[in-house]
Amino acid sequence: MDRIVVTGIGVISAIGHSVAENHAALVQGKTGIIKGGGNFPSRYSGLLPFGEVLIGTEELKEKLGVTEPGVTRTSLLALHAFNEAIADARLTPNQLTASDTALVGATTVGGMCLTDELYANTHGDTEHIEYVKSYDYASVNLHIQTRYGITGVVNTLNTACSSSANAIMYGCRLIKNGLANRVIVGGADSLAKFTVNGFNALRILSDEACAPFDQNRKGLNLGEGAAFLVLEKEADAAGKKIYAVVSGYGNANDAYHPSSLSPEGDGPYLAMKYALDNAGINPAAIDFINAHGTGTENNDEVESRAMLRLFDILPDFASTKGFTGHTLGAASAIEAVYSILNIDRQELYPNLNFNVPISDIGLEPVRLNRAATITHVMSNSFGFGGNCTSLIFSKA
Repeated sequence: MDRIVVTGIGVISAIGHSVAENHAALVQGKTGIIKGGGNFPSRYSGLLPFGEVLIGTEELKEKLGVTEPGVTRTSLLALHAFNEAIADARLTPNQLTASDTALVGATTVGGMCLTDELYANTHGDTEHIEYVKSYDYASVNLHIQTRYGITGVVNTLNTACSSSANAIMYGCRLIKNGLANRVIVGGADSLAKFTVNGFNALRILSDEACAPFDQNRKGLNLGEGAAFLVLEKEADAAGKKIYAVVSGYGNANDAYHPSSLSPEGDGPYLAMKYALDNAGINPAAIDFINAHGTGTENNDEVESRAMLRLFDILPDFASTKGFTGHTLGAASAIEAVYSILNIDRQELYPNLNFNVPISDIGLEPVRLNRAATITHVMSNSFGFGGNCTSLIFSKA
C-alpha cells in the first residue's frame, strides 16, 4: 500500500489568513489572542480575550465571491482555507468533481454561529428560511460540495475538540480501503455567542491569554479559524511537493466525564499508543509533540501524566493554543498544519505564556522558536466526552 502523503495545506486563523502568514507569526512568537475584535456579537467580546480572525464576515463574502443567502462565517472560513489547500495541491476542476475525490470536514459550531438569525426565521419570518437550512452541522461541507461539484464521498464529523483529527484519520482510511484516491480533510469553526456562553457556563474561560502547562493557568481562550489538508497516495503525487507522510493515527475514549479527562489519562495514553502502533514506531522515535494543551486545569495535568506514562524520555513538546486560542472543531486541522510546518521547516514554535511548571509534574514545554532535526511529530487532540485522537506526521 502506498504511503499517504500531504500535498496541499491551507489555513486561516487569528495569526494569519494563509499558511505563510501563520508561519511568520509562529516564528515571531506573535499571538492572535486579543480582547474585542468586534466580528461576533457577544457581551464578552470586549471583556475576555479571543483568538479572532480579524476580517469581517461581509468582507470575507466579497473576497470569496459568495452571494448565496444564509452562508455562515463558519462556512466562509472553511472555504477560504479549502481554496488555499486545493490550489497548493494543484487539484484541477476535473479532479475535484471526480468520484474518487472525497471531502471530509469537521465542525462543532457549524451554522449555530447564527442562532439569533435562526430564531428570527422560526418566529414569524417563514418566507426567508436560509438560516434554518444553514443551522445543520453539514451545511459547511454542503456549501463546499455544491460550489465545487464534488461527487465523491462527503462527510462531516463532530467529536468536539478531536473532530478534524478524526476527519484526517477517516480520510486516510478512505484511501487505504480504496474508496477514494484523494481526500480533502480539515475543519472549521467560528466564534459565536452559542459557544462563548456555553464555555463560560463551564467556568473554563480565562480572562487573560491562556498559559498551557503553566502552574498558574486560568483556563482557555476560544478562537476561530479553519484548515484543510489534501491527502493523496504517494504514487499519485509525482512532481508535487510532499509536505509530510501521515504515518499513524489512533483514537480512544476513556468515557469518564462529559467535559473532563480521567485523572489517569487513559484516553490520551491509549490514543498516543495506538498512533505509535499504527505507525510502527517506538515512542523514542517521536521528535516533537504538538500537545492539545488547552490551558485548563484538567487537560494540561492529565495530558502531562499521559505523556510521562508513555514516554521514557519525553520529547520536546508545546501547545500552539497560545497563538490561536482553542478553535474547537478546527483545532486539530490547524495544529496538523503547524505540525507539518515543524517537519517542512525543521523548526519548533514556542508554547506562549509559560513561566512556572505544574508543581507536582515539573514539565517544561518549548519556550523559544528554534531549529531542530525532526522526523516524526505527534499531534494530540483530546475532546469533550473523552474522544481522544493522536496523529503522527513524518518526514517524507
